[in-house]
Parts: sequence; structure tokens; C-alpha cells
Amino acid sequence: MTKTAIDRTISIAPMLDWTDRHQRRFMRIITKRALLYTEMITTGAILHGDAKRHLQFNAEEHPVAVQLGGSDPKDLALCAKICEDYGYDEINLNVGCPSDRVQNGRFGACLMAEPELVAECMTAMDKAVSVPVTVKSRIGIDDLDSYEHLHRFIATVADAGVKTFIIHARKAWLSGLSPKQNREIPPLKYDVAYQVKQDFPELEIIVNGGITNFEQIDEHLQQLDGVMIGREAYHNPYFLAEADSRYYKESSSNKSRQEVAEEFIDYAQSQIEQDIYLGHMTRHILGLFHAQPKGKLWRRYLSENAYKKGAGVEVIKQALQVFD
Repeated sequence: MTKTAIDRTISIAPMLDWTDRHQRRFMRIITKRALLYTEMITTGAILHGDAKRHLQFNAEEHPVAVQLGGSDPKDLALCAKICEDYGYDEINLNVGCPSDRVQNGRFGACLMAEPELVAECMTAMDKAVSVPVTVKSRIGIDDLDSYEHLHRFIATVADAGVKTFIIHARKAWLSGLSPKQNREIPPLKYDVAYQVKQDFPELEIIVNGGITNFEQIDEHLQQLDGVMIGREAYHNPYFLAEADSRYYKESSSNKSRQEVAEEFIDYAQSQIEQDIYLGHMTRHILGLFHAQPKGKLWRRYLSENAYKKGAGVEVIKQALQVFD
């Protein structure tokens, strides 16, 4: 089955508790082309929880991918089909999250020890949907951190038909380090991702981890097919305002930070009318004026007022007045 092509030159990483539909809608005001991802959603949350709450998204978010967490091929296939029916452009399997909660559910980074099971999961998902299925992994876990093990993992999963691998260029320690520490302490080894691309030139290899500026992105794109940006896109989102013109040869929107905020106000108002709490949305825009004069005043005003009972979009408008 021919899968729909997606441009993954620039993507925004799935980040648990961060990349919800409000954050993605905000990012889409800044960049029209970067591929967006949901936070990881477990198969159990979809099959036994409130699937609509987890999966609904705004049409403006396209292209948008969903990241699933799970290890049962049948459940993953069923969830992949549900996600495709919701309209997602890609289904991604999490093989990189190192948290205890994830390990206890037998998914996330611990699956790097079971490449055959991952291959089985990907085959089941691929057969269930017409959109691309992809894998996001680490370069290793615990003592399974040799290049030989990673090579075998990639080869085994690629044999199942997977064409795109997103590689967080750090290993993960499944015990002894918190998820936050696992994003910071294990050293970044971009050369490992480069080696994967050299060994598997027919595969699409995307690198993730510690990328904060265009110079780094340009360097990676000389070796790889795409770059996935995580925390920098959340804490300093406006730096991606140039991404469309720089990497997709499209005219930049040239929206100022203030104009981005004003467009988000319209979205926030539409959500408040659906009984969405303002603070659930404004937490994602705190970094809009990162490193700008009076940026701290912007963050402080939103943080102190958006959570008050009955708060409306006037809070964002008043926060913008610090720049007048």
C-alpha cells in the first residue's frame, strides 16, 4: 500500500503534558509547514478511556502525527485505525520514553530490547492504515547500548516495512535516572544517527535531542533527512518563525510576536466558548517573548492571572500591553 508522503524536514517532538492540541494550534500560527506531534497516548487511554478527549484536534494543525504507546500488536493496530479515522497524517510508535510508568506497561524505551516485538507491532499497524507508520527510539538502553544492537534493531524493524526512524541521539537508563535526567545526562551522540543513515541510506532518518538553533539544524540536514526539535520549540517557539522560508522555500508569514499572540486570542476565545479553561491554553504561550525586553513581565502577568476563575482573553490582551 502506497503511503502518503510527508515532509519531515522540521518537526516538533511529542512531549508528554506539553504538546496538546492547544500548543499545536499555537505552533501552527508560527509555522505552517513543520510536522506536529501529539504527546504520547497509550493504547489503553484510547481503547478504555475518553478517546475523543485524547485524539480530537483542530483542522488547522495539519500536518499532524499521533504518537502511540503500547506493545500489543492487535491493540496498536486497532488504535492506529482509530487515529487514522480521526484524520492524523502519521502514526508513530514510542520506543524512547524511559519513565517507570511506561516500563511497567511494557512500552517506550524498554521495547528497544525486543526488536522482533516492535517489528510485529509495526507490521500490524501498517496493515491497518493507509497513512505512514514510524518509530521514535533512543540509540540504546542500559547495557544494550552498542552500535551493533542499534543496527540490529533498525534492520529488524525496517524489514517490517518501516521507512522512517526518528532517533533521539541519547541512550536511556531505565533505572537510576528520572525522565528529565534521561533528557539531559546521557551524552548526545549525533554521529550514531549519522552512521545509521550511512548504513541504511534507503531509510528516512530524523534526529532529535538538544537542537536549539538553525546552525545546528543546517549541520544535521547535511547528513540526515530531517530534524525534530523538542524543548527549544516549547520554551522559545518564535525562533521557528523563519522555518517555512528557510526550509520549505515558502514566503515567511513575517508575523510579529504580538501578531502571533493576537491570532491566538481568537483561538482562545473560541475555546473558552466551549468551556475550556484559559490557563490550559496560556501555559503554552509563555515563551513567545523569550529573551525579549519585558518578556518576564509577559510571563508573570499570564501566570498570575490566567488561572483566576472566569479569566478570559482580556488577560492575554492586558499582558500584551506591557510592550506598549
